[in-house]
Amino acid sequence: MKRSLEASLVLFAAAFLLCSSAQARIQRDKSVAHNDPSRDPYTEGSKDLWQAAGIVSMGGFEFANSDTETVDSFLATSDILWLETAHFELGFALGSYRVPPKEKKLYLAELTRLAEKLPAVKPKQKLLDPWLRLHLTAQRLEEIYTEFLDIVGFAEDAFPDGKVLWDGQGNYMGEGPYLGQKGKYEVLILPSEASSVAFLLKNFGLGIRRTQRWNVIERDSLTLTIHIQQGTLKSDRALFGHLAFNLAHNLFDGLKHYNYETPIWLHEGLAHSMERRIQSKFNSFDGAEGSVPSMTRKADWEPEVLKLVRNGKRARMAAMIRLKGYGEIDLPMHYVLWSMVEYLRSTQEIRFGAFLAALKSRRNSANLSDGSNMPEAHRKLFKEHFSMSYAQFDEAWAEWVQANY
Repeated sequence: MKRSLEASLVLFAAAFLLCSSAQARIQRDKSVAHNDPSRDPYTEGSKDLWQAAGIVSMGGFEFANSDTETVDSFLATSDILWLETAHFELGFALGSYRVPPKEKKLYLAELTRLAEKLPAVKPKQKLLDPWLRLHLTAQRLEEIYTEFLDIVGFAEDAFPDGKVLWDGQGNYMGEGPYLGQKGKYEVLILPSEASSVAFLLKNFGLGIRRTQRWNVIERDSLTLTIHIQQGTLKSDRALFGHLAFNLAHNLFDGLKHYNYETPIWLHEGLAHSMERRIQSKFNSFDGAEGSVPSMTRKADWEPEVLKLVRNGKRARMAAMIRLKGYGEIDLPMHYVLWSMVEYLRSTQEIRFGAFLAALKSRRNSANLSDGSNMPEAHRKLFKEHFSMSYAQFDEAWAEWVQANY
């Protein structure tokens, strides 16, 4: 028995050395592209590991207005790694990241979950290499998607497969399987402002220097482009929250298909809520194009909301629904709309999800999507789902703030 065990250990060690040696050769081989799946130390291109980890592919898919190969060629110095999951197509071009000691428990929990799918992951490792960060980011994206599904109260199979057009019968759920979109949600994370601006100009004709969300109409896909030379995004936790903030916008737009615009207060409030439930130290803000949005480095927003309630200076729902652009939101209003969404998520969870879905379900007399007269539609649906007028809601929310903050 002892000899058998020793023999097994020797064989295991030999196999491990062979695999390590093969991986080392691949890493040294300059003829193999930097983002070839065989270079990934956590899957080594194994389709079995891909399946276990929920990976559909690691490149070779359409992206933005072209495809991953074209983006690689255009941003050749960015060294982008690619990964496709069930609901996302991700490009990741950041370097290694050292876990801050104060955050090690957070990463231990995340990496432990990742290691259940990718056994080569060491949950306690302190230096996250680019490939590990790619896989961790993909896991985060899917968890954000799951959270959004929970918020709106839909199962994965509630949406059409996108293979046939809706026949006008039953509830309209969109045009495709990704919350109603035909295309998956895209995310590109770049190391520099220059690379981000170049990408946005090339693909969409945009000279935007900040994070950009965009609708790729030709492929029915909502895309998100981020670079980390803005704000605090060199912090991985800040980046995680920033992803949640922006995906909240894209996922809500994509719900039952992106056919028309929905209220700004709800978008920004939900985005703040999803970001701050991940972390509240770093916060994201939307603003008008070409201007700097109202921002703060404060992590604790509850006291600010409480002060606004007590001094009677808080914004009211009737004012929120009249917002026409993100540039109209000042800092006190950011505090309030975040808190209002938190109130609804905490006390009216099922009704809140149904309300979001109802706002995306409007049809006209010809049974076509209808985003007209949104303020009036919002008022009626708000009353229908929450059994409150705006004034009654303002008071109920204020009472909740004073009881909980």
